Amino acid sequence: MKPKRIFDILVNQVEQNPIEKCLSMKKNGIWEATSTQEFLNKANQITSAFIELGVKTQDKIALITSANRTEWSIFDMGILQFGGVTVPLYPTISSADYEYILNHSESAYCVVSDEEIYNKVFSIKNKVKGLKDIYSFERIDGCKHWSELLSLGKKKLNKKKLEKVKSNVSPEDLATIIYTSGTTGIPKGVMLNHHNIVSNVLSSSIKIPLNIDNSCTLSFLPVCHIFERTFVYLYIHNSLEVYFAESLESIPENLKEIKPHFITAVPRLLEKIYDKFYEKGNSLKGYKKIIFKWAIKIAEQYDPDSKNGNWYKLKLNLVQKLVLNKWKDALGGDIKLIASGSAPLQTRLIRLFTAAKMPIVEGYGLTETSPVLTFNDIRNNELKIGTVGKPIQGVEIKIAEDGEILCKGPNIMKGYFKDPELTENAMSGEFFHTGDIGIIDDDGFLKITDRKKQIFKTSGGKYIAPQVIENQLKQSILIDQVMVVGEGQKMPAALIQPNFYQARLWFKKNAITYENSLTGICENKSLIEEITREINTHDKNFGSWESVKAIKLTPEIWSIEEGHLTPTMKVKRKVVTNKYQSLIKEIYE
Repeated sequence: MKPKRIFDILVNQVEQNPIEKCLSMKKNGIWEATSTQEFLNKANQITSAFIELGVKTQDKIALITSANRTEWSIFDMGILQFGGVTVPLYPTISSADYEYILNHSESAYCVVSDEEIYNKVFSIKNKVKGLKDIYSFERIDGCKHWSELLSLGKKKLNKKKLEKVKSNVSPEDLATIIYTSGTTGIPKGVMLNHHNIVSNVLSSSIKIPLNIDNSCTLSFLPVCHIFERTFVYLYIHNSLEVYFAESLESIPENLKEIKPHFITAVPRLLEKIYDKFYEKGNSLKGYKKIIFKWAIKIAEQYDPDSKNGNWYKLKLNLVQKLVLNKWKDALGGDIKLIASGSAPLQTRLIRLFTAAKMPIVEGYGLTETSPVLTFNDIRNNELKIGTVGKPIQGVEIKIAEDGEILCKGPNIMKGYFKDPELTENAMSGEFFHTGDIGIIDDDGFLKITDRKKQIFKTSGGKYIAPQVIENQLKQSILIDQVMVVGEGQKMPAALIQPNFYQARLWFKKNAITYENSLTGICENKSLIEEITREINTHDKNFGSWESVKAIKLTPEIWSIEEGHLTPTMKVKRKVVTNKYQSLIKEIYE
């Protein structure tokens, strides 16, 4: 049966290819597996419990977890089965954000993972009109445990009633409201129905080869983000074993334990992984270091179409044996594919990882598009590095006169919750305005050049696309984060958060005396000169008007917690601009 509602995906696995390790997570140091049948049984109990509590079709229930876990998926399916609407929230946002979103979404219940999140939600509970109760995955004093819902649901379970309730859920019914990360202004509630997401799962399945027997994946990107969430549905649709990482810190260990065949990642994470590889290789001595540098040089030349010739293949084979295979081993040894999304990825990294037999396929989409619009495919010459691939089945893309990417398809959102004006402004007939600038090449591949809202003009009338420049500059191992500024100014400049760890190694290697504090490092003239030199090297790829003419190093680590980054590790440009207003002023004085 072709799935029409999200929960049909799970039912199909039960009926066609049930597995013993459908979902797994670590508890007390041991991986605990939930079978397909157990997953469905518990989802049914959650559905039954909420029906007993009087929850109605299209009622909203918020889900918040600090790390991906089995219980989240059980609740997700259980809520969707009675026609409820899930409101997934990030664990890193503030109590004030919780108050706004819970009120705006009219959430009737909130389910949290742990005490830290519970305390934030509980502190504003009385300010949220309509919030009836809070449940938790972990046992917390004063909070109802999710096992109470399982027990209630099991006791009151009526299979005929349950099936009738499920049959009344339409593919056009609202399934979830996802609040955007809020890079600017108040978060918007994106409304996606069952058909939006299911169509995206089915079309993405055609582009992404997951049909390997007994395959598994490690899920670590936030499941509240539509990218990872849709991929979890995709994994269930293809009967992959899904393992949930304990935390971001545990990813290296979990990769070695699970040996996944497929993972999803965002550019910032892949950058950090490569930095670790580079750091280890660069610390070698003598001929080993020479071989490592040579391996990097060869890998950077990788071309998926094998245009390099047989001589290159021989060299690549050699560096794979000497260096690159160790990279693959560090990520478990069995990775067949890495899917990257959320933000542009350096083409250099795609070549490096793919040369190491861990092919990266870059895709493109937004929360509003469920999310996938395009994807590269490693098969049949459907991979072109430097692009985000071709549209998936059912999606049409065109470029507006001003360069903006417009799209239409079954995956386009129902609209923004409680904001018909914003919804109308985002649409031109059936076409959604992505806010991104791009081109479609002669072969039909889409290339993203920048965010429409991020492009700015200098006082000399020249347009600057900052994201392209930033991606280039981040190739420097001394640069951790960068944001190009200069709107209305005579030239572009850059705010840079240095890689403090690499900076300290650089000081030591070059016998440079420095003050070992974040401020001291950022004020060190030798480091500023070295970063400037590296920037000038990369500036050769741009026109003179695009060259970064000045920099300021920021004496703190840009983080999600401090508000510099979104939960998917993209720079919040407005926040960073406000935080470092004084530094920007110094640049242009």
